[in-house]
Amino acid sequence: MAKTSGVAPRLAEALAVVLGTEEIPVRLRAWDGSEAGPADAPVIEFRSRRALRRILWSPGQLGLSRAYVAGEIDPRGDIFAAFTALSSAGKFAEPGPFRKPTARELGTLLTTAVQLGAVGPNPAPPPEEAKVEKHGRRHSKKRDAAAISHHYDVGNDFYRLVLGPSMVYSCAVFDSEDTSLEAAQEAKLDLVCRKLALKPGMRVLDVGCGWGSFALHAAERYGANVVGVTLSAEQAEQARKRVAEAGLTERVDIRVQDYRDLDDGPFDAISSIGMSEHVGREQLGHYVSKLRSLLRPGGRLLNHAISWNAGPTEDDPDSFIPRYVFPDGEMLSLADMVVALEGGRFEVLDVEALRRHYALTLRAWVRNLEENWDEAVRLAGAGRARIWRLYMASSALGFENGLTGVNQILVQRHGGEEPKLRLREWTAG
Repeated sequence: MAKTSGVAPRLAEALAVVLGTEEIPVRLRAWDGSEAGPADAPVIEFRSRRALRRILWSPGQLGLSRAYVAGEIDPRGDIFAAFTALSSAGKFAEPGPFRKPTARELGTLLTTAVQLGAVGPNPAPPPEEAKVEKHGRRHSKKRDAAAISHHYDVGNDFYRLVLGPSMVYSCAVFDSEDTSLEAAQEAKLDLVCRKLALKPGMRVLDVGCGWGSFALHAAERYGANVVGVTLSAEQAEQARKRVAEAGLTERVDIRVQDYRDLDDGPFDAISSIGMSEHVGREQLGHYVSKLRSLLRPGGRLLNHAISWNAGPTEDDPDSFIPRYVFPDGEMLSLADMVVALEGGRFEVLDVEALRRHYALTLRAWVRNLEENWDEAVRLAGAGRARIWRLYMASSALGFENGLTGVNQILVQRHGGEEPKLRLREWTAG
């Protein structure tokens, strides 16, 4: 039986300070076997004093994240239940950057750390933490390449395990909650092709082509000639292999290339699926104008991107996502993206919100990861597997509660011959 005295009650006080709550919303199990918190709440285990020391030095999301990645904190059982409890409590429930503790709260933390023997030097961050800042100015070509490599060059086999055979790393489109992930991803790829009004022989650019799934679909199902660009060498290697296996090397060209260096337009259509989040607010105008210059008059561009739905966006470099998942990534609001596209002299044809679909997609990816946990750890290491579990589970909750969204914006360059269309030629349901 768990002890009700000991370390846990004091540790619970420290966690309440970090969360900004009177009482913690989880059952906390300490390294000495003691427990505190609501008996029927999800259990979070603190495995060592080192976890408390990390929180003392970085009292907020970053300290908790580092301790989790290092294996010093571990939610037991249903990870969604644990993260739901934490994300709905105190400071975590407030949109925007995490509110720092007051001087008085820091004093309480320090006192608890002293009493529990957790005071000491700041522990080194887990090795998986991004260090892209050493590559120069934010959103320079060199630093963007480093940021993309940090996220995507972690092993194609690891991604195949998480994403499934489709190797599509963006929101799927589900006909119902019973639809398989593979069918939902195929539906999304087909939806993009129909929105772009692809026809045989059309020249298509896929910006941020990933492992080539959209390029393959557009070439195989619609007869398009596709150029796909990515900054990830590992993605390009796998994409080229898939293209060769499909017998489509004459119609699909996969390049390791920055979109800013493309100079062989025009293209009849452009897809940008899950790529513009890496562009950054300062580069957004250049992104729009560059893609417009590569698109023929009358051609269509589809921009598929995650959006921030909870008010003005603010960067917080000390939060989990930029430190471990998407360094230098920036989520913009839907309004900001539409303004940028219209300001770049595109006509908006259609806007479709897919928020609920992304929640289902992420839950499917988490299920894949957890069902193959030992293999994931073997392929990418325990720290990386834990990062992806935390990132995907917490992101699913963000889409479910409406803090984040994902939108497909279809635009067209003025002039030229417009694609013929019926009154309504596509639908995602």
